[in-house]
Amino acid sequence: MGGNLRLAARLLALVAALAGALLLHGLWRLLRLPSPWPRLFLGASARIVGARLHVIGTPLRRNVVFLSNHLSWIDILLLAAATGTTFVAKGELARVPLIGWLCTLNRTIFVAREDRLGIAGQIERLRLALRRGWAVTIFPEGTTGDGRTLLPFKASLLAALDPPPAGTRVQPIRIDYGTATDELAWVGDEPGQSHALRVLRRRGGFDATLHCLAVFDPTTCGGRKAIAAAAQAAIAASE
Repeated sequence: MGGNLRLAARLLALVAALAGALLLHGLWRLLRLPSPWPRLFLGASARIVGARLHVIGTPLRRNVVFLSNHLSWIDILLLAAATGTTFVAKGELARVPLIGWLCTLNRTIFVAREDRLGIAGQIERLRLALRRGWAVTIFPEGTTGDGRTLLPFKASLLAALDPPPAGTRVQPIRIDYGTATDELAWVGDEPGQSHALRVLRRRGGFDATLHCLAVFDPTTCGGRKAIAAAAQAAIAASE
């Protein structure tokens, strides 16, 4: 009973936060002002699901690619709240009702890693975002992990940094859910809806820490594979 009540309360809070954010986002767009409301909605959603966000280090705000480990969809809420980043996401997410549309409000860049014939166009879209000065997050593991062991970092999308647009930097970020890691990590074959409901029914809050690690210049690495290796080594060393 308690879990279902928490689920209902959190869903109502998410709906209310979304309605308010969409209304204000529309007003900002009508006035032709840069809208902070997608980011603020994602941050509010993180708090609603129970996250207590802690940021260690200073994240860049522009002209940066964040390379992060990946545990759960909650990562997106936290990173957006802390940095204002947009995300590189799998193309099939764009077709999910409501979620896909909401992703577009945060300027998500959709890619299909398995589409080798279309990879050049995907890289160009990413480079265009970086030339505009955006902060962009890539999850180079390509999937979610258990929060204990880093999966190999895939370097295909990092071709956008070989060479990088002028002034672009790379900042690795390690996400840590502390004692709640085993409960929150989305691993195995668990359906996304099942994981979301489990999180929303969960009792109490949890500490979520973003370790924003040392920034580096990708031009000093010697190519996309070396960039991926440098970021993975930095994240591994920070544990």
